[in-house]
Amino acid sequence: MLIKEWVALLRNEFAGYNAGVFQRDLLAGLTVAAVALPLALAFGVASGADAAAGLVTAILAGIVIGLLGGAPYQISGPTGAMSAVLIVLAVRYGMQGVMITGLLAGAMILLLGLLRLGRIVTLIPAPVISGFTSGIAVIIALGQLDNALGLKTPAAENVLTKIKDVAEALPDLNLAALGLTLGVVALMLLWPRLPFGGRVPGSLAAILLAGLVAALLHLEVPIIGEIPRTILLEQRLRLTDLRLDLLGELWLPAMTIAALGAIESLLCGAVAGNMTGIRMHNSVELVGQGLGNMLIPFFGGVPATAAIARTSVNVKSGGATRLASVIHGLVLLAAALLFAPLMGRIPLAALAGVLLVTAWRMNEWHAIKFYFGRRLKHAILAFLITLAATVLLDLTQAILIGFGISSLIFMAQLSELEITRQPLDEARLSEAGHKFNHPGGEILIYYLSGPLFFAAARRLVEQVEAADPADATLILSLRGVPLIDATGIEVLREVWHRQHSGGGRVLLAALQPRVHSLLERAGLLDEIGTERVFWSADRAILSLGQPIPPEPEIEEKAGGGLVETLVITPHEDRGEQ
Repeated sequence: MLIKEWVALLRNEFAGYNAGVFQRDLLAGLTVAAVALPLALAFGVASGADAAAGLVTAILAGIVIGLLGGAPYQISGPTGAMSAVLIVLAVRYGMQGVMITGLLAGAMILLLGLLRLGRIVTLIPAPVISGFTSGIAVIIALGQLDNALGLKTPAAENVLTKIKDVAEALPDLNLAALGLTLGVVALMLLWPRLPFGGRVPGSLAAILLAGLVAALLHLEVPIIGEIPRTILLEQRLRLTDLRLDLLGELWLPAMTIAALGAIESLLCGAVAGNMTGIRMHNSVELVGQGLGNMLIPFFGGVPATAAIARTSVNVKSGGATRLASVIHGLVLLAAALLFAPLMGRIPLAALAGVLLVTAWRMNEWHAIKFYFGRRLKHAILAFLITLAATVLLDLTQAILIGFGISSLIFMAQLSELEITRQPLDEARLSEAGHKFNHPGGEILIYYLSGPLFFAAARRLVEQVEAADPADATLILSLRGVPLIDATGIEVLREVWHRQHSGGGRVLLAALQPRVHSLLERAGLLDEIGTERVFWSADRAILSLGQPIPPEPEIEEKAGGGLVETLVITPHEDRGEQ
């Protein structure tokens, strides 16, 4: 079924394709390749692999995922978020473990696409994603301290150990490496302001200039090293590496990578879709991401995902079809075959500078300012907890904590049921021509707003029991209640039983269709009596009185008050229509 949908996407995408459209794709592909080259080298190193692995990943992701994906604009490759997860895996399990995990993650993403479950990963609240992204940015930045300072410290599984090791090694600081790093950072930040800054990506210009300076001044700084002129690396996954003991140990990290890859890809598609007006087919995209990530490890690459920055460059450069992604992959392949020796001379300090700027930019600063500027407590709490968990704990645990926070936030929102209690002003209604002759105590109106779920429903019972006598007549206006669950139904039944046994009454008003259906199926409307169910609170109020005609209708105001209108209606006891 998805194959037919992918074919339909291609037919629609390439309808009317001509030389002019190809020229746009060619220009966009070349531009994206110029942006992707330094990032591929940097993220390969940041992943705990080497620059060649990052380059192979960008090449294969651009060609394979670009062709099989669900949108014409997506550009996939190694990313900063993924590299922060992979560096921990590389320390713990080595590159073989990273590649096996990538294979498993690809299979999981493929399954998400085939089962059309992409929507699940989009249910994570924005503050959790922002906190996770900022935490990853911190990990990337701290992970580049060695390269930025020209140090060589032991691989560490957590940031606190890394900071301690770097602090102890500071006497061996390489000033040349530090100077190159700061120079690359400064150049990348200033580059957009230069007259020619829009013609060449700042990251590419920075690493080329850093390499030239290091060569001319004969600086003794660590360099990338040999990059083989092939996309089939010596250190790659082989079928004989797939041992059951490792597979059992790596499935949980694979879930983390799969979730991260799916989230990044779908978010990227949503952003680019808003830029282009072309909606991405989420299920097809996940299938493409899954198949690509299952293939890449067998060439020596690391897990890939759609990259927002590169995709944005593609859109802004005029990329019209997925050929732009393929062209970008082919250009990177040509660079690997033709310029591998030159790329191998690039200082690691230059890549560290690129990654430091990337880490800074990947923070969602606009969202963070919004949360703190508007003092959104739930959002701030979710952001800070996820940020701390990402930096201080295992990233797999951070994902699980993020999902837990999502659930807690959802429950907190469900508990925000607004209950407004208002006694009936009989004097005003009498002046309007209504006489009330009802048995028992006073008449009280409750206006409910929000879901009547387990998290908040008990508040209604508590308020009624604390404030209202059992012989009172209660009018419950549920116009603001969009949803109700089993606990909410039982709470309404409990309120009705209390009033009924005490000589009072309960009238229901303004039920939304879904709520009405659930109460009907639960048998509560039959218990209360359908003659006590009204389409609005004012009709429920009028049903209690004996009006002197003509009868001015009493309507609910937005603020919960009552207002007379000039509408004249005949008096009748009427249930919900």
